[in-house]
Amino acid sequence: MKKVILFLVAVVSATMILSSCADKAGKVNDFRIKRGTNLSHWLSQSEERGEARQLHIQEDDMERLEQLGFDFVRIPIDEVQFWDEEGNKLPEAWDLLTNALDLCVKHHLRAIVDLHIIRSHYFNAVNEGGSNANTLFTSEEAQQDLINMWYQLSDVLKGYSNDSVAYEFMNEPVAEDHEQWNQLIAKVHKALREREPQRTLVIGSNMWQSYGTIKYLKVPEGDKNIILSFHYYNPMILTHYGAWWTPIGKYTGKVNYPGVLVSKEDYEAASDSVKAVIDENKFTTEEWNIDRIRSDFKDAIEAAKKYDLQLFCGEWGVYEPVDRELAYKWYKDMLTVFDEFNIAWTTWCYDADFGFWDQQKNDYKDKPLVDILVSGKKLEDK
Repeated sequence: MKKVILFLVAVVSATMILSSCADKAGKVNDFRIKRGTNLSHWLSQSEERGEARQLHIQEDDMERLEQLGFDFVRIPIDEVQFWDEEGNKLPEAWDLLTNALDLCVKHHLRAIVDLHIIRSHYFNAVNEGGSNANTLFTSEEAQQDLINMWYQLSDVLKGYSNDSVAYEFMNEPVAEDHEQWNQLIAKVHKALREREPQRTLVIGSNMWQSYGTIKYLKVPEGDKNIILSFHYYNPMILTHYGAWWTPIGKYTGKVNYPGVLVSKEDYEAASDSVKAVIDENKFTTEEWNIDRIRSDFKDAIEAAKKYDLQLFCGEWGVYEPVDRELAYKWYKDMLTVFDEFNIAWTTWCYDADFGFWDQQKNDYKDKPLVDILVSGKKLEDK
């Protein structure tokens, strides 16, 4: 009889544990977001180290964002800042990240930790080539390295509430075949769910998190703690006018917005290489306006509805040298569409070359932009 009782106790206990795990995995987090910004060129895409890096983002930055009405930040991080070439942790960057997350909690800002660039994958390799060639999608070892990085990040970050911190396990994938990215999503998702069954994960579409490829994205089924992400910088001839790292940045003529972006006269004055980019994107024949933005967002909106998941534009913005009046018109149209469809967003970015804050002067470099950004829906208005 004693053995029977012990057996029944064991069965009941196991059932309760399994039920508890299922309930936990099935619970939808309160990781709700609406408007934010990227803390870029700090723990990612930056050569700053030592005191300069330590001072780059401080508590007053988080306090400022809270007071302005932002409710979250996206924090891009790079492998080279967190691990050396042998895979050993570089402690200072880890301390800076956790300190930033502690400050986010203090100032009521949710945070997305975004693994932005890894040694086996760089989103701009197609333009820069050379040693930046991507091997991630053809190397099992590189894929396991990515998973191992997230194991280590999870070990450090798992203590933060699921309602306050989310993981974006890779930025702007550039796989030759969409299925390569889908397979990697499934692999990383499975690995992370074994460690953290409920953490909110941000998953973007292939080919630079494009709105045009989100229809090919395969989202792990039954997981409601996922946010779908896309990026949007169109039309590039406006948002990246003068940007040296892009082919369209070589265009020096006038840009119009809204309407047809490039006049025939300005087109004829352009170089042959620039003309080719203009022709490819139909900048002299098609109109760009708020209706075009709505149309571009259609597939992303449909994907979010299909999976019943939150939609998030993780990057959007205008390069600092671009004519501000044109930029403001575009920003206002973008915000209108975001608010129409309850799309969360983080601008690119806070204080770098697309940003609104000047860390050196400790002052706004584009206060009118800030006023535009905080004029729309707040989180509680969603």
